[in-house]
Amino acid sequence: MPNEGAPSRDSERSDPDLPAGLTVDVADGTSRLPAGDLAWLHEHVTRAGGVLKVTGSISARVVGDAEMAQAHEEFCGAEGTTDVITFDLTDPEDGMAARGVVEADLLLCLDEAHRQGASRGHAARRELLLYAVHGVLHCLGHDDHDDAGYARMHAEEDRVMESLGVGATFATQPRGAPGAGPETGGER
Repeated sequence: MPNEGAPSRDSERSDPDLPAGLTVDVADGTSRLPAGDLAWLHEHVTRAGGVLKVTGSISARVVGDAEMAQAHEEFCGAEGTTDVITFDLTDPEDGMAARGVVEADLLLCLDEAHRQGASRGHAARRELLLYAVHGVLHCLGHDDHDDAGYARMHAEEDRVMESLGVGATFATQPRGAPGAGPETGGER
């Protein structure tokens, strides 16, 4: 994934709370995310990897509505923008997810994060973090396409967000309700 807007940054290995063997890259393809928010997002995505006990790599790029809508149509066959698209680069046959190894490229939509964050009363960076956690969970085999999987996945999102000190972020609203969190579909 191209790294626009910020240099690549690996996890700081000197911090015992950060996972060894995990590389995290977060880039702002919009040039609209404040530098402090980009650094916060990088730190928290890295720490989320530690909470989830994953190794491998997570590459996330923040994009706007237009780029997300284009990717949503190209890769998922759906019109319009969305919150997150996950590209799991592992071979499902090799069992990497079962061993906690992820190779994920994520597209995170800043415009959707602003809309959802405003409707939930929190900052866009917190919403972007939720989207990143959602994408990593998909790579680990979570699925939210049925009611039971939906409940499990979003409970795990909130567990991770609480572990990070951010607090539960996914609203426990009926599936498909406005503001109910990351939607499902396509290659996510």
